[in-house]
Amino acid sequence: MGRLMNIITPLHTATAREYLPRMMDDKAACMVVAKQYEKDYWDGDRRYGYGGYRFMPGRWKPVAEALIREYGLTDGSRLLDVGCGKAYLLYELKQLLPGLVIKGFDISKHGLAEALPEVRDDLFIHDAREPFPFEDNEFDLVISLTTLFNLELPELADALDEIERVGKESFITVESYRNEQELFNLQCWALTCESFFSKREWEWLFDHFGFTGDYEFIYFE
Repeated sequence: MGRLMNIITPLHTATAREYLPRMMDDKAACMVVAKQYEKDYWDGDRRYGYGGYRFMPGRWKPVAEALIREYGLTDGSRLLDVGCGKAYLLYELKQLLPGLVIKGFDISKHGLAEALPEVRDDLFIHDAREPFPFEDNEFDLVISLTTLFNLELPELADALDEIERVGKESFITVESYRNEQELFNLQCWALTCESFFSKREWEWLFDHFGFTGDYEFIYFE
C-alpha cells in the first residue's frame, strides 16, 4: 500500500450536494438508469447522475499538475486512465505535456463519444472488470478516479490486480466514509456504488489484495 494523497478532494468538495432529496426521489429506479452509464447518467436529469457533465477549461488542470508533479511525468511517459469517462483530465494532461502517451478506457459509449477530439483516438470501450489488454508494466502511471467502488468485491480484486500488473506506479480514488453522517450521505447520494467501505476497510482491502499504489478517499461531509 502506497501513500494517502490529497489530489481530487479539492475538486470534489467544490460541488454542493443535497443528500436527502436524492434519496427520496425514487432512488432505486434512478439507480437502474444510472448504472447503464450512458446519456442519462452523464447529461440527463441530475437525478440520474451528473446532470450535465461538460468541459470547463482548466477545471481539471490542478489535478493534472499534481499528477505530473507527484509522479515525475514527462514527455514520453505513458499513462493509463481506468474509467476515464469523457477524459477531460487526459485532455488537460496533454495540454501540459504534449508528448505524454495516454490511453483511457471506459464502459460508457456516450462518455467516450463526448471526449474532446484531441484525445478521442486514445480512448476505447472496455470493462474494468475484465483483464486489461496491456503488457506488464506497460505504463509509468495508472490512474482510476471514482470508478473502482462501482465494482463488487470479486471484480474489485481483479481490477486492482490488473492496475498493479500494467502500471509501474498507480493512483486511485474511491468513495468512503469516516463516521455515520458521512455513511448516510454516501448512501443517499451514490447511484452506482457497489462497495460501501469505511477508510479502515478500504485500507485493509488494499493490503489484503497486495495493492501497492497510492490512493485517496473522497467523503460526503
